[in-house]
Amino acid sequence: MQITTLAELDRVRDEARRLVTKRSLVSAGAAAVPIPGADLIVDANILTKLLPDINHRFGLDAAQVAALEPARGKQVLLIAANLGNGVIGRSVTRRIVTMLIRRIGARYATKSLLRYVPFAGQVAAAGISFGAMKLVGNAHIDDCYETVRRTLA
Repeated sequence: MQITTLAELDRVRDEARRLVTKRSLVSAGAAAVPIPGADLIVDANILTKLLPDINHRFGLDAAQVAALEPARGKQVLLIAANLGNGVIGRSVTRRIVTMLIRRIGARYATKSLLRYVPFAGQVAAAGISFGAMKLVGNAHIDDCYETVRRTLA
C-alpha cells in the first residue's frame, strides 16, 4: 500500500494502534498464566507477526521497500536507521524479536516473579505484559509513521 496523504497516514496509524492494543491484551492473558516461560514464547510469537504486519500497513515491509524506486528505498532505510529502528524495511526474525524483548528485560523479570504471588501478582504481571507490548508496538508505529511522514512529498 502506497500512502500518499497525511490523512491516510493518520488512518493507518490509528488502525495499527488498535491492532497493538488487541495483541497486548493477548500478551496480558498469557502473562496471567503461572507457567514459567509461556509468556515469553507468546510474546515472541506476537511480535514476530505484529511487527511485520505494522510494517506492511505502512508500506514498509522488506518487499515493499525493495519495490520502491532505489533512491526512495535508500531514503526510507536511512530515516529508519536515524530513528534507531532496525525492523523497518527488513525481514523480522526471531533474533530481532529476541533483541527487542531483551530491551524490556527488566519488565519481564519483574513480571516473572510477580506471577507466583496469588491473584494480585498475576494481575500485576498481566498489567506489566500489556504495558510492555504496548510500548514496543507503539514505538514501532511511531517510527513507521515518522518514516513515511518524512517521505511524503
